[in-house]
Order: sequence, then C-alpha cells, then structure tokens
Amino acid sequence: MKVKIKKLTSHAIIPHYAKEGDAGMDLTAIDYCHNRDYDYHEYGTGLAIEIPVGYVGLVFPRSSISKTPHHLCNAVAVFDSGYRGEVKLRFKTEEGREHEEYMVGDRIGQLIIIPYPKIEFEEVSELSDSERGEGGFGSTGN
Repeated sequence: MKVKIKKLTSHAIIPHYAKEGDAGMDLTAIDYCHNRDYDYHEYGTGLAIEIPVGYVGLVFPRSSISKTPHHLCNAVAVFDSGYRGEVKLRFKTEEGREHEEYMVGDRIGQLIIIPYPKIEFEEVSELSDSERGEGGFGSTGN
C-alpha cells in the first residue's frame, strides 16, 4: 500500500521498517524544543503524512523508552486522515527525574498505519452476559 508523505525540510527522514515483520516504522527527531509553560519536550519529524480515508496513523513510543525517564504525552498518538500537519511527538519526564533529552537524529517513536471499522453505536437497555462480566482493573487476578 502506498501512502503519501511530504518532507517539510530536506533533512527529514522517511520512516521505514527496521526488520522484516516489524509492525512499526521508526520516526526520527529532526528538531527539539522545551515548552516551559506545559513542561513537555517536543520533537519534530519534519514530515506530513496523508493517511488514507478509512485508516489511522498511530504513534507509539519505542520500547527503548523504558530506559529513560520519559513517557509519550499522548500515547498512543492518533493521526486522522484529514490531518496534514507535521508529525510531532511530545514527551514528559517522570516527576523528580532529570530530563535526558533524545538527540536530534535519534529514533523517537514508531508509526503504524492501520484500517479501522466505521462504528455506529446502537443504544440498548441491556448488554449480553459474558464470562468476565463487569470485572476490570485486574479482576482476573493478574
């Protein structure tokens, strides 16, 4: 499947799969800024993507984020088919930890583009029974 992508700057890096069978394509930081008002660290990719109608772009942190004090602010980031702006990632730093910034040129996230079903809700007065029922938040004992 071909998806249109636009480099907003010449040094942007087109995402690609690192290995055969990978679901996510790596996103690379090309610039950085710290928003002091909201205390987040923003990395631009220099890319705009035309997600096809019926698909969604989902941006996840890379697994290596577990080695840092960061978390992706809006994990999972959702890019709808109508968005044409730059793909940016915002990170917060864990309370009480020093910010160790990703460097420009680092891979900072993963992009997955997948189809989604068009949902129409049907309001009902009762839902069918299930084995799990209303149990949540670890109700299975794990």
